[in-house]
Order: sequence, then C-alpha cells, then structure tokens
Amino acid sequence: MSTLNPALKEILERQKAGANGGGVRPKVRTMYSPVLPKICKTVLGSVPHSAQGEDRVRFLADQVHALLDKDRTHMREFFDQFARYMLEIGASDLDAGGPGCRGQIWYRVDGDKRPHEALGTFEEDETDFLFLNLLNERQMNVLFEEYSVDFSYQLPVEGKDGRRRRFRATLYFDYDRLALNMRAITDEVRPLRSLEFHPLIEKGLMFRHVRDGLTLITGVTGSGKSSTLDAIVDANNEDVHAHIVVIGKPIEYMHHSKKCVVRHREVGKDVPTFKAGIVQALRQDPDIVVIGEMRDPETISAGLEITDSGHKVFSTLHTSSAVESIDRIIGEYPSDEQERVRNRLADVLRCVVSQKLCPRIGGGRVLAKEVLWMTPSARAAIKNDNTGEIYQMMWEGGNQGMITLEQDLYRLARQRLITPETAFDYANNKRRLKQLM
Repeated sequence: MSTLNPALKEILERQKAGANGGGVRPKVRTMYSPVLPKICKTVLGSVPHSAQGEDRVRFLADQVHALLDKDRTHMREFFDQFARYMLEIGASDLDAGGPGCRGQIWYRVDGDKRPHEALGTFEEDETDFLFLNLLNERQMNVLFEEYSVDFSYQLPVEGKDGRRRRFRATLYFDYDRLALNMRAITDEVRPLRSLEFHPLIEKGLMFRHVRDGLTLITGVTGSGKSSTLDAIVDANNEDVHAHIVVIGKPIEYMHHSKKCVVRHREVGKDVPTFKAGIVQALRQDPDIVVIGEMRDPETISAGLEITDSGHKVFSTLHTSSAVESIDRIIGEYPSDEQERVRNRLADVLRCVVSQKLCPRIGGGRVLAKEVLWMTPSARAAIKNDNTGEIYQMMWEGGNQGMITLEQDLYRLARQRLITPETAFDYANNKRRLKQLM
C-alpha cells in the first residue's frame, strides 16, 4: 500500500485541479472514509468494556506489541494517507484523536485549522490504536511516564532536498484518550537574504563576522522560528569552515555538511536532555551551537555557560517580543538569583528576533519581525532592570538594523502585503502602530 487509496487519490486530484483553476480550494462534497485495516477491527473488538481511561490505552499498547510486523506495517501505511494529504493541500499541521477533534482529522492551512470531512470520522479507540503503532518501545514508555512524547516521523516520499519528507510529532493524553499533532518539516531552506534583515543584522548572524554571543529567535508556536533558524544555520554552513552542533527535540530539518561539519543530536535518542547535550558539546570542539528551545532554567543556564565560554549560540523562545524574551529568561529564576542572571545575560546576548506570520493579501502568509541588536545602552538597560526602555531603543535604532514589530507591520501594510486590519490584529503595541498609520 505504497500509494494512496484510489478513492482518496481521486479526491486529492479533484481538489488540486480546482485550486489550479481559481485559487480558492473548493469544498470536497464527496464523503469518503478510508477503510481501517482488518487487524484494527479484530483487536478493537477484544477490548474489555471494563478497561477505561489510561488502562484502556495501556491495553491497546499491549496489543500493538503483540502485532505481527506485517500488520504494524499495514497500519502505518494506512496512517501515511493522512500525512500525504498534508503535503497535497499544503498544510503545516495535522491534529487528530481525543475528544477535542470529534473523531475528525484537522489540518492547518494558511494559518487556519479546520476539520476535513472528506476523510471521514474515527472512534477514539481507532485513533488511539493507530497512534500507538507509530511509537517504538522507548517512546511508549515515555508516553506513559510523562503523558506526552515527542518524536519524528518519515514518509517514503522524496522532498525537494532528495530526502524523505519528515514530520515533527507530539502524542499526548487528552482527557484519558490520545491526541496527535504532526507538523510538516520543510524540505528546503529559505535563503537568509529572503528574510530581509538589515545588512548589519545579517552580518551579525554570520560566524565569519561575529564569532560569539547568544542570538534568540522568538515567537509563538507556528510563527516560523525553525525556518528562520535553519536559514541562519544554512547560511553559515555555506560561508565558513567550522563545526555546528544542533541539539533538538526532535531534530527537524537535517542539514547536509557543506563547508561546516554539522552534527544533529536529538534529545531522547542521542542525548538524554538539552542540558546534557549542551554540556557534552563543550567537549566536542564546536564553533556554533544550536539549542532547539530554552524551555527551563537548567537549559538556559547551560546555554549561557556555553555562550560565556566563547561560542556562537542560537536558540528559540516562545515569546512574542524582544523585551518579553529578556524578561522571560530572567523570570525563570528565583528572585535572589535574578540579578546575577541579568548581568550574565546582558554580557552574552547579541541579538533577539521576534516574529509573527501574518495572512498575506491574496493568500499565504508573510513574515513580520522585530529585531533588537545589543548596543551598550541596551546592555545597561538589562543590567539596571530597565528593560522597558529597550522598545524605544529599537524604535529609534533603524540605522543600527533594529526595528519594532509595529514598524515592520506598517512597512508590510504600505507595501500592500497585508491589510491595515491585519497589522492592528498582530501588533503588540497598538498605540504605536496607530501613530504610524
């Protein structure tokens, strides 16, 4: 079953033809539910009625362990239809399972997440069983210990980079049932130049010109942080002879070694934690270290330590502005440690890029960003606990490559890439944007 089910393939071709003709995807009127493999019906018919909640999921996990290889392969090929459908319709994310999805398969296309009725509906037992089949034994153990597990997934579909298409997935409990989010990992890297950084900022991101310091790429989930980070890594990979260590959970885009040796270390597979990966990197002679996410004080401290030792470090944060990013890092520590962290951060921080993906006029999305480059004044503001002054420094720092989100939204609106209403919807400081408008 290496190809799509014929009925599903027909639906996809009809959608594609409609999209090419008018630019707007028609609603699929034909209702078609892919038929589950027979082994699913057999196993699910044996689930004891008394098994409820987590016990029910554990029972299904035991049944997955007992399956023959051919049955597990058949089930995975069935699930592959939904991942292939993501690629066909240009979706960034898939969501399924648990009571939240109402038995339907949901996809995010151009920022909007909707159920796709053409794929039918599924019982919670059916999606639980399908999702458990995607995991290996170690990942199942993590799921039941932490009630969530991150993993990567591959399709036997060749991407633009000549490698299999890959996905980042999270399986987690949703009120005693399993829910899945799967994100398509890009199969090509955007050129750094296409992100339209000021030449001074672009120069500062390159190891050739600035060989140390911490750069943070921040934004909410789905704001394109990983794509920006990959563009920066690829630009350095093509520019200078060096060693890059990428630590992620999971690893997303796999970089080919070009001028740089590029190592990929996946947390939970190649290394137990982000902190361990960072500490171990100190003994691996890296020039550039990429930390997938600074998600806890241990990772932040290790990141500051490796930056302090003279390396160039890139990482991400789930924050919506440069000032919030600085406050978030400091706020992760107890009050009696914050002054020390504040001084240390001020010394090693080089750049903060905070970004959002806004709906583009005519379809698609466009990147809006704010950029802070650490000047002596910005360092002093952090050390003196006056981060509120930094916004004005960005507002007035255009000649140094800085820009606020509101200034960039105004630029996009003037270029008619987004509407004024979209600019206001996505602004952090609506009063400042109103002044510009």
